[in-house]
Formats: sequence, structure tokens, C-alpha cells
Amino acid sequence: MATKNTLIAGKIGGVKTVFGTCVALLIHTLAAVIGLSALIVKSALLFSIFKYVGAVYLVYIGIKALLAVRNTGDLNTNDVPINNDNKHTPCFRQGFLTNLLNPKIAVFFLTFLPQFLNPNHNTFIQLLVMGLTYLILTVIWFAFYIFLIDKISAFMKKPKTQRYIQGITGIVLIGFGIKLAFERNS
Repeated sequence: MATKNTLIAGKIGGVKTVFGTCVALLIHTLAAVIGLSALIVKSALLFSIFKYVGAVYLVYIGIKALLAVRNTGDLNTNDVPINNDNKHTPCFRQGFLTNLLNPKIAVFFLTFLPQFLNPNHNTFIQLLVMGLTYLILTVIWFAFYIFLIDKISAFMKKPKTQRYIQGITGIVLIGFGIKLAFERNS
């Protein structure tokens, strides 16, 4: 998502995608801290809702990417209007929804992070600090990644490369969506 949006809308589009991702991670962090993530993971219904909505969204944007290759052969903006003041809004939304609707993030916060908690200290503060640390590391990684993509964008914007990126992105997103749909709540 960050790659596609950086190529389509430049560094700002990539940053907006990462910002959406980070807002969703912040929501997951707060949900874990107040115990909502535990409810989602423990409730088969809630987990299934997140799982299927997330799966449908991934398949939807994957199909849009594949249709962009078929229809134009050029990098399709996936509804990112280039000459519009709101061209970056879909970038934020894609980053946000892709991460917010991913139940695996809630599972990550509930299975991975607790092993580092000290039971003698406030778990609320510890989970909050760990979640914010994860968020900061995500920002640092994606800042480097967006910078790199922007530097090689001349190559990445060639029509043949664009078709490969869109095709691979579409297939991967559809695959992740299908995998997510058939995933069991363990």
C-alpha cells in the first residue's frame, strides 16, 4: 500500500498512508490497553466480523489493482484523483482501514506483547509504552521505506514496472484476504 501510494501521489501520499496505518495502530494499542482487543480475540463473533470485513476489503483493493493492470496497462490511481486537492485522502483511508480491520494486529498485541510485561508494575502503562514504541518503530521504518521508494521512483514508474507492481500487489492482497477469511480464531 505504501509503495503504490508513494508512486501515485509522491512522498506525501506515502506519508499519508503511513499516517493512516499509525492511527489504526494507535487505536489497536488503546484497545489492547483497555482490554477491547481481548474481547475481540475471545469473542468468535467479533473476531469473525473483523476478519471478514478485513478480508473483503483486502480482496476489494486487490481486485481494483488487477483491474487497473487489465484496463490501462499503466499505474492506475485506484481512485486517487491526481488533480484534486483531496488526492491524498484515499491514501490515508487505505492505510487506516487495512490496519484497523486486521484482527491479527489485535492478536499480536495480546499474544506477543504480554510476554514482556512485568506483573509487578502497572500493565496499563507497560502496554501503552510498548504499543507506542511499536508505533514509533513503524514510523521510522516507513519513513526510510518511502524515502527509498521515492529515490527509485523513476524506475518504478515505468509502465512495465507499474504493471508488475499492480499485478503482484493485487494478487498478494487477494491472497491475504482469502487467507484471512479462512483463518481460525485460536
